[in-house]
Amino acid sequence: MTVLIAFDGSDDSQAAVQYAARRLKAEPTVVMTVWEPLLTQLSWAPLAAAVTVAAEAPGDEYEEEKQAEQLARKGADLAIAAGLTDVAIRAERGGGPVWAAIVDVADELNASLIVTGSRGLAGARSVILGSVSTRVLHHARRPVLVVPPPKKDD
Repeated sequence: MTVLIAFDGSDDSQAAVQYAARRLKAEPTVVMTVWEPLLTQLSWAPLAAAVTVAAEAPGDEYEEEKQAEQLARKGADLAIAAGLTDVAIRAERGGGPVWAAIVDVADELNASLIVTGSRGLAGARSVILGSVSTRVLHHARRPVLVVPPPKKDD
């Protein structure tokens, strides 16, 4: 079985990677970042669509995909530093809500567990659409571990 860790680079997703790496038995692990092409991102924020965006040349990799791969690699490096050894990365193009991409990949991998932070970088989008972790928790057909934010030192 495989552990799927959703990673967006936020402090909460970093805490989730470290928690999972330190407390779960060593299993193959996939650190996944969901990405969307900029034009897709603009579709939910029409005011931003007034900005001219250069189209991607056919056959070229999207810049957003490259950034997602780098971000997933950062998450995998955190997992390895915290003790996991069998870690792969995945940059998944989202065709809808981020939570749905996470659930779909977990199903595809037959993941034994999905790990996510409780809050991510979705910002205003999460206020409108709801929390990614809450949606994953309610829609996944497998165990989900939602790691709360690290305690702040007073």
